Amino acid sequence: MAAGAAEAAVAAVEEVGSAGQFEELLRLKAKSLLVVHFWAPWAPQCAQMNEVMAELAKELPQVSFVKLEAEGVPEVSEKYEISSVPTFLFFKNSQKIDRLDGAHAPELTKKVQRHASSGSFLPSANEHLKEDLNLRLKKLTHAAPCMLFMKGTPQEPRCGFSKQMVEILHKHNIQFSSFDIFSDEEVRQGLKAYSSWPTYPQLYVSGELIGGLDIIKELEASEELDTICPKAPKLEERLKVLTNKASVMLFMKGNKQEAKCGFSKQILEILNSTGVEYETFDILEDEEVRQGLKAYSNWPTYPQLYVKGELVGGLDIVKQCEACGPVLPILATEAEDHCPWSPERKNELKENGELLPILRGEN
Repeated sequence: MAAGAAEAAVAAVEEVGSAGQFEELLRLKAKSLLVVHFWAPWAPQCAQMNEVMAELAKELPQVSFVKLEAEGVPEVSEKYEISSVPTFLFFKNSQKIDRLDGAHAPELTKKVQRHASSGSFLPSANEHLKEDLNLRLKKLTHAAPCMLFMKGTPQEPRCGFSKQMVEILHKHNIQFSSFDIFSDEEVRQGLKAYSSWPTYPQLYVSGELIGGLDIIKELEASEELDTICPKAPKLEERLKVLTNKASVMLFMKGNKQEAKCGFSKQILEILNSTGVEYETFDILEDEEVRQGLKAYSNWPTYPQLYVKGELVGGLDIVKQCEACGPVLPILATEAEDHCPWSPERKNELKENGELLPILRGEN
């Protein structure tokens, strides 16, 4: 009985093998929600998502589920800009209404349920939805002084035009934030109408559209780009701000919750034993800081510990300092500065040898 149910669920996920078959399916399923999985047999995450679709097919018989081998039907993949697998497209009335890139089972389930439960909207409801989307797009375009809407991320652009745009902005030391349009189909389609600009990438400054790659290249050639876009702070200024971000700053591999190297783990243990408040910066998350801080501090390795913006040293130095007493003298001073007692009370505790143990939480 269980085997029969499983076979029925698999059967509920149709397979398309040609562009003609796909177009015919769009026509036949126009009145229902159609979910298409662009997959590849060599990708294990695709097999997992096929299983998720089979389960959804059992729960939602009113929804049509289809799988299409992306490399086997390239004309369909190219038409819908499928650049990676798994990718899911959602269709209603033969029109694409949404998209999901990647193996995200919870998000797929959420999108299928949402679109399956939404019927035809009255014109007034459509207007309300459009108004909400425009408000969201306005917030997104104003999310940073300079916003880039692109395919992928600055670290991993997913098209040549987006890659070129990122290279130009980095070359001119322009500070910008980005939004991956592949992560949200509503934004991807809506921003085209909002900005009256049909392609990506799109660059915004103070919420105003500057243009796409061709416009940015023209601005670069005319030397206007530097006057329009906000500059990133110079590295030295940025490092000065970071080292003074907290009274005690530790630059390490990982963070307070999870050290990613043995040296960083050891220094965390020492700092935690002092009871002193401190902040950390994960150098693995920012290559510019990782390399720049070595020159800034004239210290070639990590971790690096700073107190009030001044370098104390690395693990060996901290260990030597710790050997001088029950707690790092520099950190003891820092903890003492922040404790709420009066100077008289501190002196009394010092004379009795009780201050350091209390600061360390031992009493």
